[in-house]
Amino acid sequence: MLNLERLRTLDALARHGSVSGAAEGLHVTTSAVSQQMAKLEREVGQRLLAKNGRGVRLTDAGRLLADHAARILSQVELAQADLEAQRGQVAGELRLSAFPTAARGLFPTALAALRAEHPALRLRSCELEPEAGIAGVVRGDLDLAVVLDWYNKPMPLPEGLVKAAILDDPADVAMPAGHRLADRAEVDLGEFADDEWITWRESDFCHEWLMFTLRSKGIEPRIGHRAAETHTQLALVAAGLGVCIAPLLGRDPMPAGVVTVPVRQRVRRHVYVVWRADADRRPSIRTAVEALRTAGQAVSAD
Repeated sequence: MLNLERLRTLDALARHGSVSGAAEGLHVTTSAVSQQMAKLEREVGQRLLAKNGRGVRLTDAGRLLADHAARILSQVELAQADLEAQRGQVAGELRLSAFPTAARGLFPTALAALRAEHPALRLRSCELEPEAGIAGVVRGDLDLAVVLDWYNKPMPLPEGLVKAAILDDPADVAMPAGHRLADRAEVDLGEFADDEWITWRESDFCHEWLMFTLRSKGIEPRIGHRAAETHTQLALVAAGLGVCIAPLLGRDPMPAGVVTVPVRQRVRRHVYVVWRADADRRPSIRTAVEALRTAGQAVSAD
């Protein structure tokens, strides 16, 4: 009889590609991962791991069993979802992530409502950029991730995920109060060809979007500063160090000395939540999605 937890360990190894990655994803020690794999090898009577430099790789038998493990674990997830749906109870643990401005703008309202209405539901949340959140849901480390794409640059989603819209988030250009365009009712991004931009980290999806959008207008952006957090970007704008894109979600309070002006082309982010299709019938998933939508509606109404 194959042990489910050992199959889960093998699946994590296959997905993460290393013992340390599997241990981090499962929230256990590397020693625990090695012990589980040694027991699984004894159970099946075959080597599942082989040394690969300083790390390990799956043998042919390991890859074969890992493929079965992924299907078995998916069926277990479906069974658990069906049982939860039959009980109709919103209970157990729910692990969520959101990119920073969504964590600040949506999670306090949504998670507080869930805790008040469903005390048997244990909530665990963290901040993750959209790509990392999607990867966490695919791996099974997360149940839900709040992610985004832009009106002109969609975020590709892997197969097996379901999504629901939370809100459309308008974005303005933030500039110092003394900027030449600060008194305008609207601006065009092309008018900032000579300005220094304050943007996100180079690897972030939002930075890629800004580069894509400005270059599509024939502008080679001048990048002065990078910061992951919107409030850090706005503080740099307040100091007169450049301009930045400032989405509405999570940007308040605005620092003194900063003016935001809408973009004529109506720049927007699409904010949505994703989860695995095999968990679709879990009442806790559905309830959390509705709580996030309600929080999104409150933001849009402000």
